[in-house]
Amino acid sequence: MKKSFLFLADGFETIEALTPVDVMRRAGMDIKTVCINPSKVAVSAQGVPVTADFYFDEVASEFDSAEWIILPGGMPGASNLHGFAPLASLLTRFKGNIAAICAAPAVVLGQLGLLAGLKATCYPGFEDQLTDAIHSSEPVVVTDRIITANGPATALRFSLAIVAASLGASAADQVAAGMLLK
Repeated sequence: MKKSFLFLADGFETIEALTPVDVMRRAGMDIKTVCINPSKVAVSAQGVPVTADFYFDEVASEFDSAEWIILPGGMPGASNLHGFAPLASLLTRFKGNIAAICAAPAVVLGQLGLLAGLKATCYPGFEDQLTDAIHSSEPVVVTDRIITANGPATALRFSLAIVAASLGASAADQVAAGMLLK
């Protein structure tokens, strides 16, 4: 199974970062957290310090073959992700799956032009940064290789959509049932 990577920057939204990690690991997926800070520690917008599995440069050679690149939202977390040139470079050349939630679809993907012509959602108030995207008010939007979600309350649905896209709806249903969601 291919690895997936979730990127952390100071100011990330706690639930939007940790829920995909939890849900994907419950599904048996190989997901690693990567910090863009000079250390492996990023502090969430809610003041929660999280130690990532890796610093960006430690695993950069593995990113191009990843199954998923996942971007949590939160501010200024999404802005910090967008401002990290090595991540922007990765995203613009990446051919795999990308998932972004809250402000990240607009602040990161939209600003890089990666949503042009695609249906996408984001946190309300950031729609103007969904450059050339087709804005949707749906909480979670799944396209061929990009999943977007609109905010913290959708973190679980967002995470299950990633599992469903990789392993099928029945795998996502099993994880949801184990979490007493269904």
